[in-house]
Amino acid sequence: MADARPRVLVFDSGVGGLSVASCIHQALPGAELVYLADNAGFPYGDKPEQVVIERSCGLIMGCLARWRCDVIVIACNTASTVALPSLRSRTDIPVVGVVPAVKPAAACSENRRIGLLATPATVRRPYLDDLVREFAVDCQVVRLGHPGLVLWAEALVSGAEPPQQDLDQAMQPLREAGVDTVVLGCTHYPLLLPWLRKSLPDVRYWVESGEAIARRVAYWLEEAGRLPEAETPREAGLPVVREACFTGEVGPQMDLFLAEMGIPVGQVTGHWPGVTAAGSV
Repeated sequence: MADARPRVLVFDSGVGGLSVASCIHQALPGAELVYLADNAGFPYGDKPEQVVIERSCGLIMGCLARWRCDVIVIACNTASTVALPSLRSRTDIPVVGVVPAVKPAAACSENRRIGLLATPATVRRPYLDDLVREFAVDCQVVRLGHPGLVLWAEALVSGAEPPQQDLDQAMQPLREAGVDTVVLGCTHYPLLLPWLRKSLPDVRYWVESGEAIARRVAYWLEEAGRLPEAETPREAGLPVVREACFTGEVGPQMDLFLAEMGIPVGQVTGHWPGVTAAGSV
């Protein structure tokens, strides 16, 4: 039975979490995914913390009422920073958050110069100071928060490629610093990797959080005795993503976009019911 497979709920404010969903599928091909995106509330970085908490928790709990899930992944840096405690107080299901991969970046950098790409809100958050002090105190860490990156990533769904010249200009501080390692500190950014590589050809290491999140998901599934069997959903004639739910409008290209990422979807649902109180859509 399809419902016997473990199911992972992946939540983000937009399509960036699909990069995490892809990593989870690669590590756990027998697991089924449900994707939930608050694209009506995108972006989260410029919203008050309480609004982010109410929106993300309200939407996730509503999705759990529809789909039984074994693990929840908050594939959004902003929501992970502010909403994890509240969500964990509302459910017994294990919740996995995401933080910029500063520790592995420091472990692989050879010249001790690291670029940290994140949203403007993330680069200002105190928890990032703590990560740098704990894991990269001997490195020069150049933080770069550019508002265009997440917008360019979202536009990929409709087939619009990022403006390479604008992206090159945005990456100038990292070129000038001579970084050999770049942390992709937002789950949207792995979607831009082909264009980022063109802009920063001398960077040797691109570090993201998707693989670490997938390992954590596997840990929780093993703890629950729910590690998936070797057979993949596609081998069983089933989609990888059971349903992709969006709170806002969804273009007709979403099915193709998911298939091109290697995570074909069974159903795409737009205008997913909104949340209430401070987080109302």
